[in-house]
Amino acid sequence: MIDAVVTGFSIALLPQNLMFCFVGCLIGTLVGVLPGLGPVAAISILLPTTFNISPVSSIIMLAGIYYGAMYGGSITSILVNMPGEAAAVITCRDGYQMARKGRAGSALGISAIGSFVGGTVSVILLMLVAEPLAGVALAFGPPEYFALMTIGLVVVTFLAGKSMVKSLLMAVAGLFLGCIGMDTISAQSRFTMGFTFLDDGLGLVPVIMGLYGMGEVFANLEGNLSVSIFETKVKNIWPTIADIKRSLGAILRGTGLGFILGILPGGGAVLSSFVSYGVEKKLSKHPEEFGQGAIEGVAGPETANNAATGGAFIPLFILGLPFNVVTAILLGAMIMYGLRPGPLILATDPGFFWGVIVSMYVGNAMLLVLNMPLIGLWVKLLKVPYALLLPLIVIFCIIGVFSINLNISEIYVMLIFGVIGYLLRKLDYDAAPMILAMVLGPMYENALRQSLILSDGSYHIFMTRPISAVCLVVAFLLLIVPNVPQVAFWRKKAIVEASDDY
Repeated sequence: MIDAVVTGFSIALLPQNLMFCFVGCLIGTLVGVLPGLGPVAAISILLPTTFNISPVSSIIMLAGIYYGAMYGGSITSILVNMPGEAAAVITCRDGYQMARKGRAGSALGISAIGSFVGGTVSVILLMLVAEPLAGVALAFGPPEYFALMTIGLVVVTFLAGKSMVKSLLMAVAGLFLGCIGMDTISAQSRFTMGFTFLDDGLGLVPVIMGLYGMGEVFANLEGNLSVSIFETKVKNIWPTIADIKRSLGAILRGTGLGFILGILPGGGAVLSSFVSYGVEKKLSKHPEEFGQGAIEGVAGPETANNAATGGAFIPLFILGLPFNVVTAILLGAMIMYGLRPGPLILATDPGFFWGVIVSMYVGNAMLLVLNMPLIGLWVKLLKVPYALLLPLIVIFCIIGVFSINLNISEIYVMLIFGVIGYLLRKLDYDAAPMILAMVLGPMYENALRQSLILSDGSYHIFMTRPISAVCLVVAFLLLIVPNVPQVAFWRKKAIVEASDDY
């Protein structure tokens, strides 16, 4: 593994990869700072710009946007009481109160330090578990993959929105969208309605840019386009020894919780930050301070949401399965680049794998350097009128979609899904299960059909193989347990308020 890490550093430290890592981290911090964008919209908008560069440089930049947004989201939470990114929602509770007490610098400092520790340790853990898990994953066949994708979709719908029925409907819609195009076995067109450009399937980029890019624009147009910043001098950014002592346990626990929850289907940065906050409040000797400016209420969640980004790459790279919407977009990008994530990637393309993983370590160091000295600049950027930003987002979306295949029809697809994305927000539907199901749809269908071919059409194959049987039983239970009153109550408390509101 030492040789592999050295190889990773030799790739990650190439000048062009360092530049793309820096650009990704900078853009990620920027979209985290600006309320309303977030990593999904930013990656959606910038995805077309990566098609003319190498796959490793592309994923390095897109991953930098993902974990960079976790850093930037805390700045607006602390100074504006408005989360720049959904995972920073809980940071508002104590971060903003610390700012009102003149401790904005300490809150921002401990947030940056916790984010660096969580992100860095999660990358190290990712390096340690990658090869053993890849060996286990090699034993998986089509039934196991079908069962894993089933439990992934069910868990995401269990956690994604307030209504599980709505989330399931979105997942079914995503599976349908994934079926549009040419059937891989019979070569017959399905659901194309006579449009020949749909024979290759519905493009992922127009759909996600419509749902998250244009949908964001439409949603912001009817809201308040101005942001009021709490006027306070940001000073003493480095936390005191007392602050570090109070935060050390929260940072360590947040790292472990974030990494583990990042691996699980439907986990990720948002859930891990809320769970970390709840754990710190339970363990605190002074729980009454939470919500009034407790520094542990900033350190724990900010560490957890950054650690979750490292954990989320384990199922993506090792199993080839995305368990949240950002990794679903990254999987779609890798497939477009001709890569196939999964247990064999360590053997077929080790340079890509280790280069991207090591770049995350480099990127976390960059983010620490970027965030601490440039907080004043980020505060000034918050004053940029949204009336100027929204037209730029529209232009980037249109140019980005058209540049992929030079097909104007895909611009219309993007606009249609922009309207759909806006309506989904108004009707309180979460688009994340639909995107995840759309990306998984072709693999899900192929795994099912391959399994039935292996068993001569018998569905018993899913119950006679232990891993697939356990996964399907767990998925079935997750569909049943929301009807249990106590579980329903826990779920309502655990589910994060829809990130679309932010």
